[in-house]
Amino acid sequence: MKLTLKIWRQKNAQDKGAMVDYQIDGIEPDMSFLEMLDVFNQDLMSKGGEPVAFDHDCREGICGMCSLYINGEAHGPDRGVTTCQLHMRMFKDGDTITIEPFRAAAFPVIKDLVVNRSAFDRIQHAGGFISVNTSGNTIDANAIPIKKEDADNAFDAAACIGCGACVATCKNSSAMLFVAAKVSQYALLPQGRLEATDRVLNMVAQMDTEGFGNCTNTGACEVECPKGISLENIARMNREYLSASLKG
Repeated sequence: MKLTLKIWRQKNAQDKGAMVDYQIDGIEPDMSFLEMLDVFNQDLMSKGGEPVAFDHDCREGICGMCSLYINGEAHGPDRGVTTCQLHMRMFKDGDTITIEPFRAAAFPVIKDLVVNRSAFDRIQHAGGFISVNTSGNTIDANAIPIKKEDADNAFDAAACIGCGACVATCKNSSAMLFVAAKVSQYALLPQGRLEATDRVLNMVAQMDTEGFGNCTNTGACEVECPKGISLENIARMNREYLSASLKG
Protein backbone atom coordinates (compact mmCIF):
# COMPACT_ATOMS: atom_id res chain seq x y z
CA MET A 1 0.00 0.00 0.00
CA LYS A 2 1.15 3.51 -0.82
CA LEU A 3 -0.21 6.18 1.48
CA THR A 4 -0.05 9.91 2.14
CA LEU A 5 0.27 10.70 5.84
CA LYS A 6 -0.66 14.14 7.13
CA ILE A 7 0.86 14.17 10.61
CA TRP A 8 0.77 16.82 13.33
CA ARG A 9 4.35 17.81 14.23
CA GLN A 10 5.01 19.87 17.35
CA LYS A 11 8.47 20.15 18.93
CA ASN A 12 7.24 20.82 22.46
CA ALA A 13 4.37 22.23 24.50
CA GLN A 14 5.35 25.81 23.61
CA ASP A 15 5.69 25.22 19.87
CA LYS A 16 2.78 26.24 17.64
CA GLY A 17 2.87 23.01 15.63
CA ALA A 18 1.64 22.26 12.10
CA MET A 19 0.51 19.46 9.81
CA VAL A 20 3.28 17.95 7.67
CA ASP A 21 2.73 15.72 4.63
CA TYR A 22 4.69 12.50 4.13
CA GLN A 23 4.63 9.67 1.59
CA ILE A 24 5.04 6.02 2.58
CA ASP A 25 5.06 2.84 0.53
CA GLY A 26 5.23 -0.89 1.19
CA ILE A 27 2.61 -0.98 3.93
CA GLU A 28 0.93 -4.37 4.37
CA PRO A 29 -2.86 -4.57 5.06
CA ASP A 30 -2.28 -6.87 8.05
CA MET A 31 -0.04 -4.38 9.84
CA SER A 32 -1.48 -2.64 12.85
CA PHE A 33 -1.64 1.15 12.71
CA LEU A 34 1.21 1.44 15.21
CA GLU A 35 3.33 -1.02 13.22
CA MET A 36 2.77 1.22 10.22
CA LEU A 37 4.04 4.18 12.26
CA ASP A 38 7.07 2.11 13.34
CA VAL A 39 7.89 1.41 9.69
CA PHE A 40 7.33 5.06 8.84
CA ASN A 41 9.63 6.26 11.64
CA GLN A 42 12.34 3.79 10.65
CA ASP A 43 12.19 5.10 7.08
CA LEU A 44 12.17 8.70 8.32
CA MET A 45 15.24 8.15 10.51
CA SER A 46 17.12 6.39 7.68
CA LYS A 47 16.74 9.63 5.72
CA GLY A 48 18.02 11.77 8.58
CA GLY A 49 14.62 12.93 9.82
CA GLU A 50 13.36 13.10 13.38
CA PRO A 51 10.88 10.32 14.22
CA VAL A 52 7.29 11.18 15.09
CA ALA A 53 6.60 10.88 18.82
CA PHE A 54 3.52 8.84 19.69
CA ASP A 55 2.35 7.07 22.84
CA HIS A 56 2.11 3.29 23.17
CA ASP A 57 2.65 0.57 25.73
CA CYS A 58 0.91 -2.82 25.79
CA ARG A 59 -0.32 -2.82 22.17
CA GLU A 60 -3.09 -5.18 23.27
CA GLY A 61 -5.95 -2.73 23.74
CA ILE A 62 -5.59 -2.65 27.52
CA CYS A 63 -3.43 0.30 28.58
CA GLY A 64 -5.15 3.12 26.66
CA MET A 65 -1.86 4.84 25.80
CA CYS A 66 -2.20 4.72 21.99
CA SER A 67 -4.54 7.70 21.77
CA LEU A 68 -4.51 9.09 18.24
CA TYR A 69 -7.08 11.08 16.28
CA ILE A 70 -7.18 9.45 12.85
CA ASN A 71 -9.16 10.94 9.96
CA GLY A 72 -11.30 12.88 12.40
CA GLU A 73 -12.10 9.95 14.69
CA ALA A 74 -10.63 8.89 18.03
CA HIS A 75 -8.70 5.64 17.45
CA GLY A 76 -9.64 5.72 13.77
CA PRO A 77 -12.47 4.41 11.59
CA ASP A 78 -12.99 1.01 13.25
CA ARG A 79 -15.31 0.49 16.25
CA GLY A 80 -14.64 -1.09 19.62
CA VAL A 81 -10.86 -0.99 19.17
CA THR A 82 -7.95 1.12 20.30
CA THR A 83 -5.39 2.52 17.85
CA CYS A 84 -3.03 -0.42 18.43
CA GLN A 85 -5.86 -2.79 17.42
CA LEU A 86 -6.64 -0.84 14.26
CA HIS A 87 -5.30 -2.55 11.14
CA MET A 88 -4.25 -1.04 7.84
CA ARG A 89 -6.85 -3.14 5.97
CA MET A 90 -9.31 -0.46 7.11
CA PHE A 91 -7.63 1.82 4.56
CA LYS A 92 -7.12 1.62 0.80
CA ASP A 93 -4.05 1.93 -1.38
CA GLY A 94 -3.55 5.61 -2.22
CA ASP A 95 -5.51 6.89 0.79
CA THR A 96 -4.59 10.07 2.65
CA ILE A 97 -4.56 9.54 6.42
CA THR A 98 -4.65 12.49 8.81
CA ILE A 99 -3.09 11.78 12.20
CA GLU A 100 -3.43 14.22 15.09
CA PRO A 101 -3.13 14.20 18.89
CA PHE A 102 -6.27 14.28 21.02
CA ARG A 103 -7.49 17.88 21.16
CA ALA A 104 -8.59 19.18 24.58
CA ALA A 105 -7.45 22.01 26.83
CA ALA A 106 -7.04 19.49 29.65
CA PHE A 107 -4.85 17.29 27.41
CA PRO A 108 -1.98 19.63 26.42
CA VAL A 109 0.35 18.38 23.69
CA ILE A 110 3.78 17.35 24.93
CA LYS A 111 5.33 16.59 21.55
CA ASP A 112 3.92 15.63 18.15
CA LEU A 113 1.13 13.11 18.85
CA VAL A 114 1.77 12.75 22.59
CA VAL A 115 -0.55 14.52 25.04
CA ASN A 116 -0.45 14.88 28.82
CA ARG A 117 -3.41 12.97 30.27
CA SER A 118 -2.36 13.23 33.90
CA ALA A 119 -5.63 15.11 34.54
CA PHE A 120 -7.30 11.68 34.51
CA ASP A 121 -4.89 10.49 37.20
CA ARG A 122 -5.70 13.45 39.42
CA ILE A 123 -9.43 12.81 39.04
CA GLN A 124 -8.99 9.22 40.12
CA HIS A 125 -6.76 10.25 43.02
CA ALA A 126 -9.48 12.62 44.17
CA GLY A 127 -11.81 9.79 45.03
CA GLY A 128 -11.09 6.51 43.32
CA PHE A 129 -10.45 4.39 46.39
CA ILE A 130 -12.15 2.15 48.93
CA SER A 131 -11.39 1.55 52.58
CA VAL A 132 -9.99 -1.92 53.22
CA ASN A 133 -9.63 -3.60 56.60
CA THR A 134 -6.01 -4.70 56.78
CA SER A 135 -6.07 -5.61 60.48
CA GLY A 136 -5.83 -9.32 59.80
CA ASN A 137 -9.57 -9.77 60.22
CA THR A 138 -10.47 -9.12 56.61
CA ILE A 139 -13.64 -10.64 55.19
CA ASP A 140 -13.48 -12.75 52.07
CA ALA A 141 -15.02 -10.83 49.18
CA ASN A 142 -17.05 -13.86 48.18
CA ALA A 143 -18.80 -13.71 51.56
CA ILE A 144 -20.62 -10.53 50.51
CA PRO A 145 -23.65 -11.31 48.31
CA ILE A 146 -23.94 -9.04 45.26
CA LYS A 147 -26.69 -9.03 42.66
CA LYS A 148 -25.44 -10.39 39.36
CA GLU A 149 -26.82 -7.36 37.52
CA ASP A 150 -24.85 -5.01 39.78
CA ALA A 151 -21.70 -7.11 39.44
CA ASP A 152 -22.01 -7.20 35.65
CA ASN A 153 -22.59 -3.43 35.44
CA ALA A 154 -19.62 -2.79 37.74
CA PHE A 155 -17.38 -4.95 35.56
CA ASP A 156 -18.62 -3.14 32.44
CA ALA A 157 -17.78 0.24 34.01
CA ALA A 158 -14.38 -1.02 35.17
CA ALA A 159 -13.54 -1.87 31.55
CA CYS A 160 -12.72 1.82 31.00
CA ILE A 161 -9.00 2.12 30.18
CA GLY A 162 -8.79 5.90 30.53
CA CYS A 163 -7.64 6.45 26.95
CA GLY A 164 -9.48 9.76 26.62
CA ALA A 165 -11.37 8.98 23.40
CA CYS A 166 -14.55 10.30 25.05
CA VAL A 167 -12.88 13.64 25.71
CA ALA A 168 -11.35 13.88 22.24
CA THR A 169 -14.70 13.08 20.61
CA CYS A 170 -16.90 15.42 22.66
CA LYS A 171 -17.38 18.89 21.19
CA ASN A 172 -17.04 20.26 24.73
CA SER A 173 -14.09 18.00 25.67
CA SER A 174 -16.18 16.53 28.46
CA ALA A 175 -14.74 13.83 30.73
CA MET A 176 -18.16 12.82 32.02
CA LEU A 177 -18.07 9.28 30.58
CA PHE A 178 -14.64 8.59 32.08
CA VAL A 179 -15.56 9.97 35.52
CA ALA A 180 -18.94 8.23 35.44
CA ALA A 181 -17.28 4.89 34.71
CA LYS A 182 -14.90 5.31 37.64
CA VAL A 183 -17.71 6.39 39.97
CA SER A 184 -19.98 3.56 38.80
CA GLN A 185 -17.53 0.72 39.29
CA TYR A 186 -17.42 1.57 43.01
CA ALA A 187 -20.98 2.81 43.50
CA LEU A 188 -22.47 -0.48 42.29
CA LEU A 189 -20.59 -2.62 44.82
CA PRO A 190 -21.03 -2.71 48.62
CA GLN A 191 -17.29 -2.22 49.14
CA GLY A 192 -17.56 1.19 47.50
CA ARG A 193 -20.49 2.56 49.44
CA LEU A 194 -18.52 3.76 52.49
CA GLU A 195 -16.84 6.64 50.61
CA ALA A 196 -19.55 7.01 47.98
CA THR A 197 -20.63 10.52 49.05
CA ASP A 198 -17.16 12.05 49.20
CA ARG A 199 -15.98 10.14 46.14
CA VAL A 200 -18.47 11.51 43.63
CA LEU A 201 -18.27 15.06 44.99
CA ASN A 202 -14.47 15.09 44.95
CA MET A 203 -14.10 13.49 41.52
CA VAL A 204 -16.61 15.82 39.85
CA ALA A 205 -14.99 18.83 41.54
CA GLN A 206 -11.55 17.73 40.28
CA MET A 207 -12.97 17.18 36.79
CA ASP A 208 -14.18 20.78 36.75
CA THR A 209 -10.87 22.04 38.14
CA GLU A 210 -8.98 20.31 35.33
CA GLY A 211 -10.97 22.29 32.77
CA PHE A 212 -13.05 19.59 31.10
CA GLY A 213 -16.29 20.75 29.48
CA ASN A 214 -19.86 19.78 30.30
CA CYS A 215 -21.83 16.90 28.81
CA THR A 216 -24.35 17.81 26.10
CA ASN A 217 -25.86 14.32 25.74
CA THR A 218 -24.93 13.87 22.08
CA GLY A 219 -23.68 10.33 22.75
CA ALA A 220 -20.54 10.62 20.62
CA CYS A 221 -18.42 9.50 23.58
CA GLU A 222 -20.14 6.11 23.81
CA VAL A 223 -19.89 5.58 20.05
CA GLU A 224 -16.13 6.22 19.97
CA CYS A 225 -15.27 4.50 23.27
CA PRO A 226 -13.13 1.44 22.45
CA LYS A 227 -14.62 -0.40 25.42
CA GLY A 228 -18.24 0.55 24.79
CA ILE A 229 -18.76 2.29 28.13
CA SER A 230 -22.47 3.08 28.33
CA LEU A 231 -24.06 6.50 28.77
CA GLU A 232 -26.08 4.88 31.56
CA ASN A 233 -23.04 5.43 33.74
CA ILE A 234 -23.40 9.19 33.35
CA ALA A 235 -27.01 8.96 34.49
CA ARG A 236 -25.86 6.90 37.48
CA MET A 237 -23.16 9.43 38.36
CA ASN A 238 -25.69 12.25 38.18
CA ARG A 239 -27.93 10.38 40.61
CA GLU A 240 -24.98 9.73 42.91
CA TYR A 241 -23.98 13.39 42.74
CA LEU A 242 -27.48 14.64 43.51
CA SER A 243 -27.80 12.28 46.45
CA ALA A 244 -24.37 13.26 47.79
CA SER A 245 -25.18 16.97 47.41
CA LEU A 246 -28.38 16.60 49.42
CA LYS A 247 -26.52 14.74 52.17
CA GLY A 248 -23.87 17.47 52.26
